[in-house]
Amino acid sequence: MKIYSFPRGGLHYEDPTSPAKTSIENAFLPALSVISLGNKAKPIYPIVSIGEVVREGMLIGRASGVGTANMHATIPGRVIRKVFWEDRNKIINDAFVIKLEGSFERLGRRDEIAIWNGLNGYDLQRIISDYGIVEMTDDRPLSDIISAARKRDKLTLVIRCVFDDPWLAADYVLCRDRLDAVIEGAAIVAKACFKVAQIIFAVSHGEKELGEQLLSAAEKSENLEIPSSLVLTGCRYPQRNSRELELALRIYEKRENADLGSLLILGPAVLAAVNDAVVHKKPILDRYVAVGGSAVRKPQIMKIRIGTRIGEVIEQCGGFIEQPEKILTGSPLSGREIKYLDEPVGKSCYAIVAMAKSQAAILPQQNCINCGECRSVCPIGLDPQNIYKRIRAQETINIEATGCHGCGCCKIVCPSALPLVETILNNNREGISA
Repeated sequence: MKIYSFPRGGLHYEDPTSPAKTSIENAFLPALSVISLGNKAKPIYPIVSIGEVVREGMLIGRASGVGTANMHATIPGRVIRKVFWEDRNKIINDAFVIKLEGSFERLGRRDEIAIWNGLNGYDLQRIISDYGIVEMTDDRPLSDIISAARKRDKLTLVIRCVFDDPWLAADYVLCRDRLDAVIEGAAIVAKACFKVAQIIFAVSHGEKELGEQLLSAAEKSENLEIPSSLVLTGCRYPQRNSRELELALRIYEKRENADLGSLLILGPAVLAAVNDAVVHKKPILDRYVAVGGSAVRKPQIMKIRIGTRIGEVIEQCGGFIEQPEKILTGSPLSGREIKYLDEPVGKSCYAIVAMAKSQAAILPQQNCINCGECRSVCPIGLDPQNIYKRIRAQETINIEATGCHGCGCCKIVCPSALPLVETILNNNREGISA
């Protein structure tokens, strides 16, 4: 089969400190669960009080509108306090702390199975909204995504199984181990959107076998009657980004004389969560997470209960070999640095990376040598060094800078260790707030 990729920039990224994709470990259940209630920009309204007893899967926080999703208790117990913390972007987050008490209603028991075929698209969307399902890479509520998709004339549902980063190992394992749930979730989303004409499995060419398994399962599914096809993509980072993936699929569309219409791109984790919500009446309770980095003794992929504190997760991986220089949720390329080990695993956490000083590569910053490496790897054709210099000189930045989506390629290759992507993104955030 042909391989389709975005036309310019990017890089091949490997990291030997990421865990192998061979097996998965179940994390211990947390004695204390920290359930996020959002932040000032995206608040979630608490509907329980301190001291109240909650059940596993019980709604404890209600979405405040577009951009927010319902939150549920992931363990049974008692709400003992409310906590606040400031992240690296100086955003104040708050959460409930639940102390484990009582019995689990779902853990270790057979899941109920609901027949959803007779439900219409609006009913399915309501269930997805009620159970707080989000796109599990960026926390966008899936109900909002579905509402936007319905406004398009023709729609192709793209199931993104592109693994251009070794820290996506947990999503690979989830896709492999819960393949039928991913397919069922795709069928549910397609019906909820009304206008899905076809499904494309966009799969890294190195995982062709997985792509063929997905396609075979789709063809055998009794609930998925939409034509499906497999498209093999490149493995160059950031191929999985929506913009770069769409570029590759538009090349496929032109060369294969296909009419894709608008693209609805979703990852396997959110589709498995849709299956759990609609078929098993279950909110997002667990997340597959790749845990590793050069400071972690035993990197591994873990199935972790949402709300588990990151420090507890690392303890279950043997603790630290040495004091980490930096800890991230997400990939070292584009992840979010955390300040406290008590921060919880959230719905969008697919990796935890604890980096020793040697891996963090905290090099002394030097003057730009105008080598042009950052320009050569930028997938959208920006000139990061020029934009960086103009921001530092406090000049007005043209609209070009706002196109940066923070992939971090420029930062990786810069021999002068300039904070290129951080400076550009901070500038863009300040422009929006102004």
